[in-house]
Amino acid sequence: MTKRFYINIIFIFIFTFLCHGLAEAGHRIVAVQSVRIKPYEKTIEGFKSVTVSEIKRIVISELNDANIIKTINSFKPDIVLAIGMGALQVVKEIKDIPIIYTMVLNPTSIISGEKNIFGVSMSIPPEKQLNLLLNAMPHVKNIGLLYDPDRTGYIVKDAMIAAGKMNINLIAKEVQNSRDVPSELLGMRKNIDVFWMLPDLTLITPATIEFLLLFSLENKIPVLAFSDKYVELGALMSISIDPFDIGRQAGEMANAIVSGRDLENIKKVDARKSLISINTNVARKLEIDISNNIIEKASIIK
Repeated sequence: MTKRFYINIIFIFIFTFLCHGLAEAGHRIVAVQSVRIKPYEKTIEGFKSVTVSEIKRIVISELNDANIIKTINSFKPDIVLAIGMGALQVVKEIKDIPIIYTMVLNPTSIISGEKNIFGVSMSIPPEKQLNLLLNAMPHVKNIGLLYDPDRTGYIVKDAMIAAGKMNINLIAKEVQNSRDVPSELLGMRKNIDVFWMLPDLTLITPATIEFLLLFSLENKIPVLAFSDKYVELGALMSISIDPFDIGRQAGEMANAIVSGRDLENIKKVDARKSLISINTNVARKLEIDISNNIIEKASIIK
């Protein structure tokens, strides 16, 4: 046996002991989610992959109108993990326990300056999305989008700044009723190379999605979406979050808190990892060549 072998054995023993000690130290985390859906389950898996704390799960839809806050407090947790907007809306009333949120698109619409709430939003910075889009289609100069300022105005504000830095002409039109989507789309069709579909609940309806995808094919204007389900329906490309990695980010944040790091140094962050999906059939119909470096990174939908 070499000296290095024994050193490695000792290192593994010490690491295992420390992890076991942390778990035995009594750190408890209550994970609250509104319902059991696949993205939330992936988030929990990612969270568990990086933390050894004891985790108790609460699914709000399964508690039959129980007092959620009272249930949480009965476990005397060191941290509350809120998965999704509904969970964050419930647990934000807690003021004396650190709260970490995940899978929340616009957390600032729910919280405002609470010193015990931290987390990972579902937002992928617009600058990162635009960079990925340009890597896929370098010819793009003019991008159109529609938005309700009350829902996604904060995204558009950052997108305008990012587009300006990249010499992209971003044509953004305010729309406050889904019935106006068709006329606004038709009004910009001669001026845009790509339509950027935002996660705006005011504008996303079955009727507007159907119109948008037909508009895309008829006018050979590709759609950049935020979820691969729209790529399956006919959008050219999507840039979406990775729920498992968002869970990992939240777990790393929890580890920092239980290790004693000053809460003032815990930062609220955006999703760090993005998933790309491309519909190659749509690309052929639109006569668009996607660069190989993006194809290699993407999930291909045919």
